[in-house]
Amino acid sequence: MAQKLTAEARKAALGKLVHWSEVPGRDAITRKFTFKNFNEAFGFMTRVALVAEKMDHHPEWFNVYKTVEVTLSTHDAGGLSELDIKLAEAMDKLAG
Repeated sequence: MAQKLTAEARKAALGKLVHWSEVPGRDAITRKFTFKNFNEAFGFMTRVALVAEKMDHHPEWFNVYKTVEVTLSTHDAGGLSELDIKLAEAMDKLAG
């Protein structure tokens, strides 16, 4: 089972995720991805879905046309965990 990040680990992890921000009032991080069109946005979501399924860790996300808004938090851990950081890093890499 995933463990919630300590304050020190959280600070270090968030320092590496330059495009992600903390969600006010919630132990979670968020990022908005913008693509050229719906096809690129949906392709990104499909690639992320394959990674997330292998990790058994699924994002909260919302898609309208060329934007994908993502929120990551580990519900079982009660907040941000290493799984969220790894998935955020994978998303950043897949988005290019």
